[in-house]
Amino acid sequence: MKNNESHILRKKKRRRRRLQIAIAYVAIAVGLAWFFESQATTTIIFVRHAEKEITNDNDPALTDEGKKRVFELTRQLKDADVVAGIDAIYSTPFKRNMQTAGPLASALNLKIHNYEKDNYEQVLNEIQDKYKGKIILVVGHSDTLPGLMAELGASKKVPMIADNEYDNIYIVSIPWFGKTKTIRLRYGEPYDPDSTIRAVK
Repeated sequence: MKNNESHILRKKKRRRRRLQIAIAYVAIAVGLAWFFESQATTTIIFVRHAEKEITNDNDPALTDEGKKRVFELTRQLKDADVVAGIDAIYSTPFKRNMQTAGPLASALNLKIHNYEKDNYEQVLNEIQDKYKGKIILVVGHSDTLPGLMAELGASKKVPMIADNEYDNIYIVSIPWFGKTKTIRLRYGEPYDPDSTIRAVK
């Protein structure tokens, strides 16, 4: 009788131990999944504002050509990720930048976060703190985009952007481990380096 009871107790202990081990494995798996998800690649898409009016106004609006470019930008980026899409949009408060970001923000029902034109460190720290593992659009200026990307550890060989060059999309991928990578694409009406049109930054 005692042997039978002892056998039953041993079986219960083994079952309890197996259950504890299984729970521990599940907890570890959940923890690892959470860790890798939280440390996933952050993707920041940088674009310059679209074509703007040539005027004495310190805060010019977009031209008709600029509005056409914004339409194409919105078409390209509103389904940038087949699962979730763009998670956040940042723009300087200038009219031309807000008009560039606005249609995409409306299409995705996102708020536009404003940042100061030359305050690279603060805006990039905020993006990496709040949106790690997400996709973010940043609308900047011809004289700020190279600096923003360099601040992230992206390619320091990004060429200067000409005054009349508006068709660049820079995609900076920041993995949780490994080297930051930069890809440049083109969209909309192509840049013509021989064009005589000049614009103020």
